[in-house]
Amino acid sequence: MGGPGALNSGSDSILFMLKKNLFPGNKNLYYNIQSTNIPAPLYRYFDTMDLDTMDLEKAKETIIEFIRQKAEEAGVSGAVVGISGGIDSALIATLAVQALGPDNVLGIHLPETGMTPEADSEDSKALAKGLGIEFRMIDISKIFEAFLTAFPESKAADRLSKGNLKARIRMSALYFHANHLNRLVLGTGNKTEILIGYYTKYGDGGVDLEPIGDLYKTEVWELARKLGVPDSIINKKPSAGLWSGQTDEADLGISYETLDKVLRLLEEERSPEEIAEKIGISKEQILSIRQRIRNNMHKREVPPTAQLNLKNLKSTFPT
Repeated sequence: MGGPGALNSGSDSILFMLKKNLFPGNKNLYYNIQSTNIPAPLYRYFDTMDLDTMDLEKAKETIIEFIRQKAEEAGVSGAVVGISGGIDSALIATLAVQALGPDNVLGIHLPETGMTPEADSEDSKALAKGLGIEFRMIDISKIFEAFLTAFPESKAADRLSKGNLKARIRMSALYFHANHLNRLVLGTGNKTEILIGYYTKYGDGGVDLEPIGDLYKTEVWELARKLGVPDSIINKKPSAGLWSGQTDEADLGISYETLDKVLRLLEEERSPEEIAEKIGISKEQILSIRQRIRNNMHKREVPPTAQLNLKNLKSTFPT
């Protein structure tokens, strides 16, 4: 997360309008809201919005303006979007086109031979064609194998280490094109995934903007339907695609629908006992979700710096 004016094509800033009110005493505060430099009416809309009555039209308009404004501030020529064949990236690509125009959006699909389902590649290609954007397909298999060959330890590496490496290879590919074309990398993380840390640090979390970072996963589905994202993508089981047979909900041990209900109530500062009774899951599950949010806080914050004087970097170098 960079300070105001630090957002440039190729930076690793992760910007999102995420409320910091999941824990007592932090109501209505935002992570790094100063760095987004969003006009007050845009982010206050999310602050006052009823959690159960998301105004999808206003959310769409806010996100489009957010993308457009950040691109203008950064002085870039457009955006790069990693299109996986899943709903989050499909929604981001659709919003990016509405914000910047099809000629200024590059969609890149980064499959792995023998791992990425053919349906994902076909859906990615069809989506890009339908949006009228430039589309590139780059197989990461040889890059991934080159990494493993260079590291003798890779033979004993677990699937999580290898999966995270794939995510970081994809991030590097997106940034190569962003640097070369003077564009921003748009992230595809939603609020549910960001809160619980269901993404790879400096992988799919290494982006310039997180436009849908204040939409829960269930809201992503709703907005995607409203904007006409193809049913073949909307109805697909969400998966990071990092190993065979992987699905998000199997990894998480809970459906997105139930998880979003829990997160909404935590955001309202309801007690674990109250949430468990209201939703019908165990108090232990609620506590586990809350602990996961806390454990993954480091993913949502700038890396800590050893402070050697009374002034921090921001106060020493105002913008």
